[in-house]
Amino acid sequence: MQSQDPVLNEAAARLAVSLRQTEDQLTRDMLASTASFINCTGGTSADTPTEISRYDVDEVVRTLLNNNAYTILDNIEGQNKFGTAPVRSAYFGMCNTNLTGDLDAVPGFIHKNQYPSPMNALDAEWGAIGNIRFLVSSIGSVIPGASANNANIYNISCCGMEAFACIEQDGYSASFIYRPPIYSDPLALNASVGYKFAECPRITNDAWIMNLRATRSV
Repeated sequence: MQSQDPVLNEAAARLAVSLRQTEDQLTRDMLASTASFINCTGGTSADTPTEISRYDVDEVVRTLLNNNAYTILDNIEGQNKFGTAPVRSAYFGMCNTNLTGDLDAVPGFIHKNQYPSPMNALDAEWGAIGNIRFLVSSIGSVIPGASANNANIYNISCCGMEAFACIEQDGYSASFIYRPPIYSDPLALNASVGYKFAECPRITNDAWIMNLRATRSV
């Protein structure tokens, strides 16, 4: 005889991460393949696209503003604290963790620990440039060997409010399924646990999302 509760608790925690990462990957692939894009051109490299620069960030912000995309996050007002700076109302920029070094090097970059109220930053947030606050993930979009010099291209999905959505198929939301041992095998020794879902990620307004495509500087 054995107690399966600790095992099931750990399995449930891991499955929850797997579920949400799967949803993120499906949405990532949809955005990478269907959203309009702008190649970075303001960097110093000879590749096409170049690494990200302040010019490129300003260009995608202008595009979203001209398309009347609403910002997602409100501004963070400045406070009398050392090493901090006010943060503008912002769009989201979702990208791969490999771009963190290049983000740090962009003039005007504000790391989230320099926000007047760091508690207002999201866990995945790296920092802000102008009117974009960047969220990084190890599963961010990468197109291997696709640049003019055969370097990896990184999609930075810059979006305004309600630019895309995940639609459940026929109201079919994610389900966490547990089957007790009595239903799993003839001797009722082993439980089973898993998840299933059916949803479709889609862009709701093409004018409110833009992929800014960049390579790495090193």
